[in-house]
Amino acid sequence: METGDTDPRQSTPTYYSRKRSMLRRLVFFGSVILFNVACVLWMADLFWRSGLHRAHIPLLGIFAILNGLLTLGSFHALFGAFDILMGRKRSVRITKLAENNEGRIGSRYAVVMPVYNEDSVKFCARIEAIYRSIEATGHLEDFDFFILSDTRDLNLWILEETAWTNLCRRLQGFGKIYYRRRRSNENRKAGNIGDFVRTWGGGYEAMLVLDADSLMNGADIVKMARVMEAYPRLGILQTAPKLIRGVSVFTRLQQFAMRLYGPLFIRGLNFWQLGGGSYWGHNAMIRVKPFSEFCELPALPGREPFGGRILSHDFVEAALMVSEGWEVWLAWDIEGTYEEAPPTLIDHLKRDRRWCQGNLQHLWLIFARKLPLTVRIHLFMGIMAYLGSPLWFLFLIMGTWLAWDFSMSELSSLPFESQAERWFGIEGQLQGLILIITVFSLLFLPKVLAILGAMLVPRIRRSFGGIMPLLAGGILETIVSMLLAPCIMLAHSLMVLSIILGRAVGWGNQSRETDGTAWSEACRFHAAPTLIGLAWIFIALQISESFALWMAPILSGLILSIPVSVWTSRARFGRALASRKILATPEELDQPQII
Repeated sequence: METGDTDPRQSTPTYYSRKRSMLRRLVFFGSVILFNVACVLWMADLFWRSGLHRAHIPLLGIFAILNGLLTLGSFHALFGAFDILMGRKRSVRITKLAENNEGRIGSRYAVVMPVYNEDSVKFCARIEAIYRSIEATGHLEDFDFFILSDTRDLNLWILEETAWTNLCRRLQGFGKIYYRRRRSNENRKAGNIGDFVRTWGGGYEAMLVLDADSLMNGADIVKMARVMEAYPRLGILQTAPKLIRGVSVFTRLQQFAMRLYGPLFIRGLNFWQLGGGSYWGHNAMIRVKPFSEFCELPALPGREPFGGRILSHDFVEAALMVSEGWEVWLAWDIEGTYEEAPPTLIDHLKRDRRWCQGNLQHLWLIFARKLPLTVRIHLFMGIMAYLGSPLWFLFLIMGTWLAWDFSMSELSSLPFESQAERWFGIEGQLQGLILIITVFSLLFLPKVLAILGAMLVPRIRRSFGGIMPLLAGGILETIVSMLLAPCIMLAHSLMVLSIILGRAVGWGNQSRETDGTAWSEACRFHAAPTLIGLAWIFIALQISESFALWMAPILSGLILSIPVSVWTSRARFGRALASRKILATPEELDQPQII
């Protein structure tokens, strides 16, 4: 590490003070904890009122975790809405440091794109678009481009070199655009980036890391470089990519939801994380020197899946940077940053299997010494993104068992006096209804806030195709998401189980295009959720019709997983929706030049 005499951070004041950062985090997480505690106590009082059962204590514990996660997500949207209402000028924006700066960039920067068995014509086309966009800013001389290949398929390797050669000829980019293929793809993407940093990184102040499906506007890349130069404390500057080019119903649902609801969550996330943010693996600029010094990732103890090489390296690299005093910021206002999504539910779940194993490896790290609180929170949220599913599944199983046990006992309920009745005069049915309304309010609050906000602002409303397409898209996305959620819950639960049983995941190339999921593939992949859903609804009907009705929204998602998976994979249905501007996004209706 540099000494105090040479480290430019020592002479640079922090962009946002520690005291104000701590106050924001105290307000945010204090609100989340207090609200969740109130919900848990309310449910405990409801259990007491109906007479304690041996399943109530574990149910209450699981509810505390699940409701806490739900509250955390909803409060991100709530605080994000508050931040938006406060106005852009009063929001915390690290990119303010680059405003009114039109001079030359003082350092050199690398644009790096790691690829693995990808379509070389397409990723070279993206490199070309970014190259020309930076060239239009007049700052091309400050950037070099690197295609970092880990491709093992020899035929694809030849195609990559051919595509790179043709790209350089079109742009006269020899000596500006470089291609390198590793002999051994050790440590996957992290090893690929690490090899670049060790071999060429010393010649650059920072590197812009892209995925093979990434696309970024040149003016925004230059702005990010200016922020890096203006703020020597900055280690990583992460952008929030928008999803584009969705054709199937599934990808259109994803990009519509991310574009409409995403800004609330992003602004809410920025509200508390500030300079203690995270790195998402791509569409981010990283200062090379501290990255090379502190982000050489060790192998975890033991064998895969929990041990071995760290799969989800991005979170850990950000954690190491923050732990060493470098700041990691989210540039939420960078507009020209894009990526693409898996085209089908099955492709999405296959990618999630890799992410699940990588995030669960963070269980080794979350309790490590000297990690700042924000780092632990990011690791915790990443872990619970997958552990939350088996907890939800267990909660539903225990709830079903509790209902079955009560119905088979043929006992009548003998209510006790509860605190809600003593203090507020609330009857049992009303107390249960209040809890249900609260949970559903948390669940749908982000969607309601985003849709209302878009409808009330004419510019945003028009960018989504108008009020009717916006409403239709919001309703359709909500319905399909409710059908997909139980299937994803069960898939994640099975992923976690397979990892616990010691089954590691391989490194496959990601599917970015498809003609749709075949019925035979859907039947194989979704057989388990379908059969579980059918068995569950049969048990629910044996308990009571009212219980089966309560479980219907969840069980219908399991039972219908095969047709829903096939329908959402179809491009023709996606195009039919697009022709009516349903699930349309601003980038689709008014395409930026880079796209």
